[in-house]
Amino acid sequence: MNKRMLTAMLTALLLLSGCSQPLMSPATSNEGIATTANSEAKTSTSTTNSKPTTYPTDDLNLPRVAVELVKAVDGDTISVMFEGKKENVRMLLVDTPETSHPKLGVQPFGPEAKAFTKEIVEQADLLELEFDIGPNRDKYSRLLAYVYADGKMVQESLLEEGLARVAYIYPPNTRYVDKFDDLQRISRDQALGIWSVENYAQEDGFHPEEQDDTNDKNNGSRNNAAATQAPKENGQESKQGCDIKGNINSKGEKIYHTPESPYYERTKQEQWFCSEAEAVQAGFRAPK
Repeated sequence: MNKRMLTAMLTALLLLSGCSQPLMSPATSNEGIATTANSEAKTSTSTTNSKPTTYPTDDLNLPRVAVELVKAVDGDTISVMFEGKKENVRMLLVDTPETSHPKLGVQPFGPEAKAFTKEIVEQADLLELEFDIGPNRDKYSRLLAYVYADGKMVQESLLEEGLARVAYIYPPNTRYVDKFDDLQRISRDQALGIWSVENYAQEDGFHPEEQDDTNDKNNGSRNNAAATQAPKENGQESKQGCDIKGNINSKGEKIYHTPESPYYERTKQEQWFCSEAEAVQAGFRAPK
């Protein structure tokens, strides 16, 4: 009886040792979990930090109208042949400095914006217009559209170069305003073009009088002969030696410009002053 019990016990022990599997050590198990967690964390971080490069409007595949270029009128305006007629096209949602405005004249970066647009549209093999869902014309009867040169939108290129600001946002013609805002923010952060001058590009337009005069401070004063021969402007003639121009800008600010000011030549004065003290006494301030 005892031999039988001993044999049975030995048999049972042999069966148990053959069926059991080696267990993973705690260290090995924890290491595997940590590796998996780190891998998932890296993937999550990579996804979170990656900047979106697409917009909901990128794949709309909207219809465009092919047109023939007549000429580039300004940085944000071109002339084309549309439906058999010559039409001016005002680019939607952007504004560039002026080059031939009857009141504003030539603004800083206006010639650069016009030259940039001119080069793009003149070199394009295919020029197209895309209309938004709102009115296709403004109060001046100009066409309102997004302009494409060989598939690249001109508005985007202007914003990327810092030669235009996002402006004239009139719903429902706002299809690409979110993307335009992002492009503008990037060029502004990089101080490109119009954004290289503090306070020049503002929500209500461009303000040349806000430019710093640091670029011209080392140029010295003009010679006395040139200073005493200030030309007639706006029907006024300066007195001999009184060559400081008093100008009132679009916001009603009174600003005086000495011959050393960077935009002295293009400033149209409302009043001449013989000294800066005289200008200050009259309520004018120096440009920032």
